[in-house]
Amino acid sequence: MISGWITGRLLLFLYKDEHQAPFWATAGGELKSGESYTDAAARELYEETGLTLKIGNLLKERDEVYAVARSTPARWLEKYYLVKCPPNSNIFAAEWTDEEKFTIQKWKWWSLKEMQNENSTIFKPEWIPELLSAVLSQHHHCA
Repeated sequence: MISGWITGRLLLFLYKDEHQAPFWATAGGELKSGESYTDAAARELYEETGLTLKIGNLLKERDEVYAVARSTPARWLEKYYLVKCPPNSNIFAAEWTDEEKFTIQKWKWWSLKEMQNENSTIFKPEWIPELLSAVLSQHHHCA
């Protein structure tokens, strides 16, 4: 799983499947055999956004059981990385799978204020706005 930000915004995708109400989440996906988490993050970033960017620091990990799209519930060990994205980057569906074409509705660059004005249940995981807030706060202190 990956997080990207541009001028303080976070790129999220709107997912829709049969398991739950539509929700916004980061780009990301499953590890392939022999692949590291950072290699998977770089591959998924390109496949889902068309971007080839440096995978930054690990921000958060999550261990959850849930179902995705046409799958059955499974254990997911997720890692969220910071990816800094240059302004005016062109986002496109470079290599979407059939499942992604079926489940991903659109994408949007979210500001923290926009996220805080929404019910947190539309984000998966629900702590994504808090994570963006922490990243922006930390970046502000480094500037």
